[in-house]
Amino acid sequence: MATTQKVSMRDQFSSGIGRREVLAGAAGVVAGVSLVGLTPAAAVPAAVPKFAPNAGRSVRVLITGDAGTGTRTQWAVADAARAFHAREPFAMAVGLGDNIYDSGPSGPDDAQFATKFEDPNAGLDFPWAMVLGNHDTSGIFPGDGGWLARGNHEVEYHAKSSRWWMPSRYYSVRVPEQNPVVEFFVLDLNPLAAYIPPQLDPYWAVDGPYMNAQRAWLDRALAESTAQWKIVCTHHPYLSNGPHGDAGNYEGLPIEPLNGVHAKRFFEDHVLGKVSLLLSGHDHTLQVLEPTPATKGTRQIVSGAAGKTSGGQPRLTTGGHSALFETQHELGFMVMDLTADSVNLRVLTVDPASGASTQVFDRRLG
Repeated sequence: MATTQKVSMRDQFSSGIGRREVLAGAAGVVAGVSLVGLTPAAAVPAAVPKFAPNAGRSVRVLITGDAGTGTRTQWAVADAARAFHAREPFAMAVGLGDNIYDSGPSGPDDAQFATKFEDPNAGLDFPWAMVLGNHDTSGIFPGDGGWLARGNHEVEYHAKSSRWWMPSRYYSVRVPEQNPVVEFFVLDLNPLAAYIPPQLDPYWAVDGPYMNAQRAWLDRALAESTAQWKIVCTHHPYLSNGPHGDAGNYEGLPIEPLNGVHAKRFFEDHVLGKVSLLLSGHDHTLQVLEPTPATKGTRQIVSGAAGKTSGGQPRLTTGGHSALFETQHELGFMVMDLTADSVNLRVLTVDPASGASTQVFDRRLG
């Protein structure tokens, strides 16, 4: 397996790094943020200056998911985030997938990057660590996850945007770079949870080269991390009280692998008990679930209501996980404040007409 390299952004501009080196696992270090990982298609060195996080020993993070509709609802949530940022500035954001509805971009120059990311988020000028979702990798019908290579366009867009951070399909973010308070591990589990499984290309198979490399990278990265707080970010959740349900029972389907059984095994073998928090989207809800014996102390948080809600959709009867907070029918986002000693989470719901937000949850989680 290739060795991950560390490359500063200044060096990326000046050293003429070739595509071979980038594909071996590019890492960008920009004023306190590190982005590392392995990938089949990593972004070329950025052609634009990248925003850096304004963070020291205290890190405030905007957590959104399933935002990329380009509709008034996305703008309303972004308006509320802008107002919050003016009062209490964010250091960075995490976007938990489904960044470009309904079927992902057609290339790195697709106009949807402007209409569904840049324009709504104008003024939110900090790094956005982005996760690939099933709608970002659609092939035949929206959300099928059946064209996995399509996600490479979002990796390529990393080279073109000051905000958008996706140097690889999976990577990590340390803040600050030295003696980090937090490290986010951004994963791509679409090959394990696609509604059209990748039967024709062994590269994307459950035990194929891509997923085996990602497993090995995550195991090593978690073991080597010196961060006080380790947080995994995925699109698909392990547990959810929303309509999509739990891994291993997605959509209430009894059919493997469409029920996400391989994602369930990945979480259980490589994530649970090894990180404090698991952040996911997919369900268009806001949920702060309690840890369970199955999660080995890891808390599942779902933040997927930045563009649409699950109101009106039937809920699975197999959910019912204990929650500190949840809402199925309101737009919103979350705010996480991290120090070396604590993690505090706030949930804000958003009025779709006015863009006004209401804080509905505020709790120290660690």
